[in-house]
Amino acid sequence: MSESYDVVIIGAGPGGYNCAIRCGQLGLKTAIVEKRDKLGGTCLNVGCIPSKALLHASELYETAAKDFAGLGIEVTGLKLNLENMLKQKADAVSGLTAGVAFLMKKHKVTVITGSGRIDGPGRVVVGDQVLQTKNIVIATGSEVTPLPGVDVDEERVVSSTGALSLKAVPKKMIVIGAGIIGLELGSVWRRLGAEVTVVEYLDRILPGADGEIAKQAQRIFTKQGIEFKLGMKVTGVEKLKSKLKLSMQPAAGGDAESLDADIVLLAIGRRPYTQGLGLETVGITPDKRGQIANDHFRTSAEGVWVVGDVTSGPMLAHKAEDEATACAETIAGKAGHVDYGIIPGVVYTKPEIAWVGKTEEELKAEGVAYKSGKFPFSANSRAKTNHETEGFVKILADATTDRILGAHLMGVGVGEMVAELCVAMEFGAASEDIARTSHAHPTLTEAIRQAAMGVEGWTMQM
Repeated sequence: MSESYDVVIIGAGPGGYNCAIRCGQLGLKTAIVEKRDKLGGTCLNVGCIPSKALLHASELYETAAKDFAGLGIEVTGLKLNLENMLKQKADAVSGLTAGVAFLMKKHKVTVITGSGRIDGPGRVVVGDQVLQTKNIVIATGSEVTPLPGVDVDEERVVSSTGALSLKAVPKKMIVIGAGIIGLELGSVWRRLGAEVTVVEYLDRILPGADGEIAKQAQRIFTKQGIEFKLGMKVTGVEKLKSKLKLSMQPAAGGDAESLDADIVLLAIGRRPYTQGLGLETVGITPDKRGQIANDHFRTSAEGVWVVGDVTSGPMLAHKAEDEATACAETIAGKAGHVDYGIIPGVVYTKPEIAWVGKTEEELKAEGVAYKSGKFPFSANSRAKTNHETEGFVKILADATTDRILGAHLMGVGVGEMVAELCVAMEFGAASEDIARTSHAHPTLTEAIRQAAMGVEGWTMQM
């Protein structure tokens, strides 16, 4: 059985399904192939969406237990119902996956369930079905990076997938990796009652984030009850009858140590997923990191495109979405474009952490002269009245032109607030442009304006 298309997309995560929608909007006959029985990929099914459902619910639970009394709200009989908490997470995922399926129908995209494999130029095979196409878009995403000596069974030793569905709150949890996924999921189970220890190979948390932000974040998370073992190399996890025993040693060399736990979460990152994709049939060879190189989404093979985690750049759903739209537009003969210097990152802990553009470390390494302005939420009127004063906003601007080069935020709600800075940077704004833009009072966003004022030394609020 054979069918012809203008575009066949392999993978229905944020990159794949957004590419399919845009292709449909542009009048291209499109098919999307997905091995799961639901659309949405890792992000929607077992990643960013369900994790945010648990982050929100666990945050409300801890807030009710610890903070309501200070606001004059008396709570009695507070109790965790983990089964219902997991159910509302699943309900949110089901509603959103159904929404993606609706969008496929709306834009006349053919959905094919099964593992897609490239079988030469212009051919994608799914089972016994052959799809002939002018363009193939690879959007297969990523998978959990394994670690030698750590056998993931998704029951006691879990990846992010298993950590979203634990049947009980563990007494002790060890998180391997102090990146975004490890800190987010570790914070969920800490709020629900687990003793959480984070083991990280590097000597800092949040590699890639601004150093000042990372240091203050670690202090806050430690105060909240998370223990950190930095500069430690995990050498194995032994599964005993009543517990898990994690072995580690200093990354710089030294005596081995061990930790006991009920659950171990492996969260050292993700790697591109290309297994069984048939790349060799069109002459594509991934690089040593497993990524497929691209030039404006074009691979080295004629008519084969790539977007999302499987290619270069940050492994972020919104980056994949941007690439998906631009790729579809380029296929249709339009001018698709992504500004990779203005892709924000967010850590959905409490407080949240967000950034866009360059860090101070990067600017110093590049020899760029810059100015900085910083403003703490402890001096922000809305943050003080809300009793949520941890964190700050920092803006980095070119020392000569005042153009904003980067922004780094930590505080409640900064994952939403960073969008203002993304828009400003997209338009090439100077810090003074934000400093002279009226912001409603009292709002948390005033901290952004005050940090911008601070670049030139005229911060006004205390």
